[in-house]
Amino acid sequence: MKLAANLSLLYPGLPLPEKAAAAARDGFAAIELLDPYTSDSADLHAVLLQHGLTLALINTPMGAPGEKGLGCIPGREDEFRAGVSRALDVCAATGCRSIHAMAGAPPDGSSRKACRETLLANLRQAAPMAAEAGVTLTLEALNRHDAPGYFYHLPTEAAEIVAAVNHPALRLQFDFYHAQREQLNVDRALQEVLAWVHHVQIAHPEQRQEPDPSDPPVAAALRTLRRAGYTGWIGCEYRPKGDTTAGLGWRDAYQTIITDAV
Repeated sequence: MKLAANLSLLYPGLPLPEKAAAAARDGFAAIELLDPYTSDSADLHAVLLQHGLTLALINTPMGAPGEKGLGCIPGREDEFRAGVSRALDVCAATGCRSIHAMAGAPPDGSSRKACRETLLANLRQAAPMAAEAGVTLTLEALNRHDAPGYFYHLPTEAAEIVAAVNHPALRLQFDFYHAQREQLNVDRALQEVLAWVHHVQIAHPEQRQEPDPSDPPVAAALRTLRRAGYTGWIGCEYRPKGDTTAGLGWRDAYQTIITDAV
């Protein structure tokens, strides 16, 4: 349950190499990148090696401006599969082993049934591709406030797709922030889908700022993960209130909680 710094949000204002250097200085062992496609993969790999960092997670390409993925959109299958291939190329160059496969939002006039069938067909093709590369694809429910219309907003909905595809290279990405923005008890929501969880992210539900591990439902969910034997990354995907380094005091409470849960 090591922490990964999401460099798409943390250390704002710095170029990526300086963000990586800062994350390493602050004790992070890994990073996440929502959009790794603006950097040359060889350069990114060199930065990771320089600072002893693992790239824990990337997203598939979002699509056109304003889109949040293409997986469920009928007629965009070739673009989605090309995006998966592009993400796998980044993984091959950097050693990343997890890709969030973005489902997107059903377009106006499309039926949810058609979009579900499109998503399932796309994932059934993509999962074997990922498996061959030693990569796991993840699905993540996005809350309706930040991502209105996204194909799934509840963890159980994303888990249902994972179960329907039924491939070991497709798993669930559980985000405390999105669950709490949906007014869910984060521990109960986690327990409902725990068997499929491969990657976790955390942030405070108010303004997506520094997490509060001492919040009782959050603390309970962290203990649930620990006691279940979860050994994956917990991505710190939040917007710092001020200086990122100065705001990392919450990690003391996090370490205490997961240590007590053993």
